[in-house]
Amino acid sequence: LLLFQAKSCICHMCGAHLNRLHSCLYCVFFGCFTKKHIHEHAKTKRHNLAIDLLYGGIYCFMCQDYIYDKDMEQIAKEEQRKAWKLQAFTPTVVSHYQCTMTGIGEKYSTWEPTKRELELLRHNPKRRKITTNCTIGLRGLINLGNTCFMNCIVQALTHTPLLRDFFLSDRHKCEMQSPSSCLVCEMSTLFQEFYSGHRSPHIPYRLLHLVWTHARHLAGYEQQDAHEFLIAALDVLHRHCKGDDNGKKANNPNHCNCIIDQIFTGGLQSDVTCQVCHGVSTTIDPFWDISLDLPGSSTPFWPLSPGSDGSVVNGESHVSGTTTLTDCLRRFTRPEHLGSSAKIKCSGCHSYQESTKQLTMKKLPIVACFHLKRFEHSAKLRRKITTYVSFPLELDMTPFMASSKESRMNGQYQQPTDSLNNDNKYSLFAVVNHQGTLESGHYTSFIRQHKDQWFKCDDAIITKASIKDVLDSEG
Repeated sequence: LLLFQAKSCICHMCGAHLNRLHSCLYCVFFGCFTKKHIHEHAKTKRHNLAIDLLYGGIYCFMCQDYIYDKDMEQIAKEEQRKAWKLQAFTPTVVSHYQCTMTGIGEKYSTWEPTKRELELLRHNPKRRKITTNCTIGLRGLINLGNTCFMNCIVQALTHTPLLRDFFLSDRHKCEMQSPSSCLVCEMSTLFQEFYSGHRSPHIPYRLLHLVWTHARHLAGYEQQDAHEFLIAALDVLHRHCKGDDNGKKANNPNHCNCIIDQIFTGGLQSDVTCQVCHGVSTTIDPFWDISLDLPGSSTPFWPLSPGSDGSVVNGESHVSGTTTLTDCLRRFTRPEHLGSSAKIKCSGCHSYQESTKQLTMKKLPIVACFHLKRFEHSAKLRRKITTYVSFPLELDMTPFMASSKESRMNGQYQQPTDSLNNDNKYSLFAVVNHQGTLESGHYTSFIRQHKDQWFKCDDAIITKASIKDVLDSEG
């Protein structure tokens, strides 16, 4: 290998100096990793080794991964030390290579074990292994006085795979003026507590205090609604990810790139069609969850769909008279006539006209939250709807996408021909349940620990559950 010092480091194909610039280790060539210009060079020239100019890592295009080389790592560290020494103490012009090795204003160093840490590693050769029987991550939560509504949502969030990976890899950088008031910092601590291996129930008093502080409508020891807590928690987490003030300004979560919105935010498309000129007005709004009406509510429902004769639709086995999650979604996305009392000004007719409205999914979130509206509040009655709704382990959202709208006739479901497309398919991993009446009840949750292992979380008590227990529950 020939080592050289380049006078200027820019991509030879697009001229950019960012985009994870890599240098070929066979010839004088710089290329973007992000735009795959270095990949094209490696494929064409068969030059299969390149160095990342930001951190000094060696990338092998045959392995398609970064590889460890002791000598090259030492060279990279030495160059980093030189560059920082020059930047910190002398006004001398630093070579572009040395600057890019360290990044702009960002000092990076790899972790090296201390003598004490090496000693501990030698004396503790046993490592924690995640096996099918491993219970790490399962931990009960003490009920602090009608706080089961909070405990069941915390169990669901701590078992959300991407959220778990984010917090356990220490990705959160607090931007709050007072970290002690940051809910994201508390969630980070909570994940560490859950995955520490401790078996005793955790007491979430700090979490409860922060919830009372930032979502005052949930303060007090009265019974609260779990769905309301979920939305409030996501809202506060979203704001605290950006620092509270900036989060309040970015009140449209669709334009936010925090971890909460990356995982939970989808886009709901609303198409309003004029009944006179058939002009369509489209708006897209962000959502964190989808609230679904149930049969038995005061709102008019629809007759059960084809499939109620005992067949299987979208992975749900239909029993005669049983309502399914797909039924609820079909009703949610069917065209609705707004009527003469709700006329909307048409931009085509330039006057108020009757219209129809249809909701579809423009963008699906990574994690989809479905809220079954079991608590009904109206001027005449307050009650809980106990209608059983069957839901599947696997759900295909393709029929409810805006792109599938043309293949739907009057809101009727048509099986998509492309069954190999997995982009819109979901796997169940958490279910929140409510037992009892609207005035007096209790929340529990089912969470999936491994691919097919389920557990029931009832505050401090966690027990093994079967898939049948989960699917038969009053979600």
